Amino acid sequence: MVTSLSGQQSAALALHIRQQLINDAARVMSGLLALVQEQLTTLLNEAAPMREQQLRRDTWTLYKQQKNRWLEATLGSWQKALKPAAPRQVEFSLTGMQLVSTEVVDNRILASRIALSVMEVAASEVNDLRRRLKSLNEQQELSAQDIVHPEVLALGMVEQWVNCGFSLDAWQLINEVVRQYINVQWRQMYARCNAELVAQGVLPVIEFEARTKPNPVAVGQLAAAADGAPAYLSDDNVQQNKLSNDAVPNGPGWRSQDGGAGWSAVPAAPSPGWPVPAGAAMPAWFDARETGVLDRVGRLMAGVLPAQNYVSGFHHAPSPRLMAALAQKPLPDLVWAGTSAGMPVLAGASVERVAQVAGELQQQSAELKNLAQNDNEKAIIELLALMFQSILQEDRIPPGIRVWFARLQMPVLSLALAEPDFFNRLDHPARQLIDHMGSCALGFDASGISGQALETEIKRVVQVVEQYPDSGARVYQRVYEEFKEFLKGYLTQKSSTQKVVGVAQQVEQKETLAIQCTIELRNEIKDMPVHDEVRDFLYKVWSEVIAVASMRQGGQHAQTLLLKKTATDLIWAASAKPSRADRTRVIADLPELLRSLRAGMTLLGLSLTLQDEHIKMISDILADAFLSKTQAIDMAQIQALADRLANLEDYFRTDVAEDLPLDVQRIEDLLGIDASELEVVTLGGSEANPVMMAWAQNLNLGSWFTLNYLAQAVQVQYVWRSPLGHLHLFASVVGRSYLIQSLRLAAYLAAGLLAPQEELSLTVRATRDAVARLEANPERLLG
Repeated sequence: MVTSLSGQQSAALALHIRQQLINDAARVMSGLLALVQEQLTTLLNEAAPMREQQLRRDTWTLYKQQKNRWLEATLGSWQKALKPAAPRQVEFSLTGMQLVSTEVVDNRILASRIALSVMEVAASEVNDLRRRLKSLNEQQELSAQDIVHPEVLALGMVEQWVNCGFSLDAWQLINEVVRQYINVQWRQMYARCNAELVAQGVLPVIEFEARTKPNPVAVGQLAAAADGAPAYLSDDNVQQNKLSNDAVPNGPGWRSQDGGAGWSAVPAAPSPGWPVPAGAAMPAWFDARETGVLDRVGRLMAGVLPAQNYVSGFHHAPSPRLMAALAQKPLPDLVWAGTSAGMPVLAGASVERVAQVAGELQQQSAELKNLAQNDNEKAIIELLALMFQSILQEDRIPPGIRVWFARLQMPVLSLALAEPDFFNRLDHPARQLIDHMGSCALGFDASGISGQALETEIKRVVQVVEQYPDSGARVYQRVYEEFKEFLKGYLTQKSSTQKVVGVAQQVEQKETLAIQCTIELRNEIKDMPVHDEVRDFLYKVWSEVIAVASMRQGGQHAQTLLLKKTATDLIWAASAKPSRADRTRVIADLPELLRSLRAGMTLLGLSLTLQDEHIKMISDILADAFLSKTQAIDMAQIQALADRLANLEDYFRTDVAEDLPLDVQRIEDLLGIDASELEVVTLGGSEANPVMMAWAQNLNLGSWFTLNYLAQAVQVQYVWRSPLGHLHLFASVVGRSYLIQSLRLAAYLAAGLLAPQEELSLTVRATRDAVARLEANPERLLG
């Protein structure tokens, strides 16, 4: 962050740099006009099929008339983009629903391809400029419409090209020339903007961030997906993105035995929320450091303590005198004058108060070490003390939350003395609780309403732990489950998020039920002589009708049961009718069958024209079946299908492996809202193998991630998992939401396009820091 500039100066500098970027881009485009003219003239003189030649001639003629207008309109759109540079919190609107046209989507896809091409040669320059502009206002993320993004510049060019009367087919005539020219020129203009910011003292040196990089192969696949190709890697590329346990000596698959007694060779659990089945390949960016930190603890203990003492300390109950003293130790006083009624006790906690509490805990730890009866107890006390010192120094967590964490030090110390597997297990409930609360609290606003709710819940959790000091890990497990339940409501309390969650849940229920209904129909009628058009109608239309009716009215509602029965009635009516009795029955039942078909299609929202087409097709098939003398479908088969459909919910499966037909347009149609602040992620990623699927289904709610989507990195929080586990919602700090299906989520995790912001959990980082201090000063462990 730039500390030498005031807020007003920083804003002015940021605006100046963005204006400079536009001015440079304008000069680049002015030079581009002549190159485009030359390219079109060259193509006009080359032989080509008649249709292609006509396109070239029309484009060449129109370009001579419109090239200056294209330039001026593009510059105007870029200049207009300066206004929404700062992101705003946008609520969903129940009015003014706007549909996204195919033209708009095509323009965005083309702009994304251009931006991806630029990022291949100028990623460092673009990202550095984003970082420097962001540093001028740390309180806000860069808007997705910020002119600093190459895709915004490219979109202006493409949209104005279309507005001038050109087609996107015409763009393909000049695409290569434009790409080669702007790749070089835009890289230089981004570099010039960076140079000016550096001259102003804005982040002269950008420090390397230890974070996961997106898989470069996956970025290429995103571009391929935009071209219509499958957004998945080949088998060879997939193998390059896997890391087996065998590739890591003493890796996360097994705990090292070098730690001495108490640190046996047992399978090591990965960090919470990141499960990896035994023997399976691991994500390429998964790190063995978490389990490596625990191994260092074992080696440190074994290297400092006498073997007999070490064994004794970890396999026998702690000394009664120490536990009695620990129970009598006063907790840090967290209440002081100035707290207002109804507010969290720590809403006004300061960094100085955190330092004061840390000092009190350090003094208590020293007193407890003097009461310890063996070296093992001293070592555990010192290690826990250093761990909590590290947690209290985590400045990304608000001071008030850190002070509540401080109150957990003594209860956790009692637990560690009595149950030493706290040090052995990454999935210990106490670790999981602290890690999850810490990850949710990273950078949140303690002064906001949502911040108060989170702080109040953490306060409640700590107080419950304090009330049950003798219950061991059980109390941590219980409050951890309660905390996860709290998060389900807390993370979706915004009205905009609630609307998205509500409709996404309905879509999941309906589409999953429709898929299940289709599967049942296919299985039951695969051996029946059913006309192909009737099969197609049942699979694509009537399964949707049954799903919508079941969702709105219930599976056993009279109307729903009638619609289910209509499916079997149609199958029977469309089959051969060799007997006079069957033909008489068809004639009698036909009006009711057609009325039911109309009612179902109306429920689905089909237009009258489309309904008429379906009814005509069915009527023609029924007429043919009426005259057919072939064998009829056995009524026992019809009855079996009817019984199966009537009780479809009894066979409902949640492990549907198909993608649900979901996009922003579908959500807008279903809910009637403007979903402009919602992205439905449908492109990109690597192979969604079973390991990644298990990973995706076990992410912790509230955790923060970096999502690389459409060549832009966004900080997002995992806020919702659908009841059936098919849909996942991530929310950015500027109010934009990203809805991802499980298969795509697994593909993004595999490719590194969705990466956790914390590579090590809070307690593991604290353990690592504590071990580093003890390794540098071993005598402190027993001193």
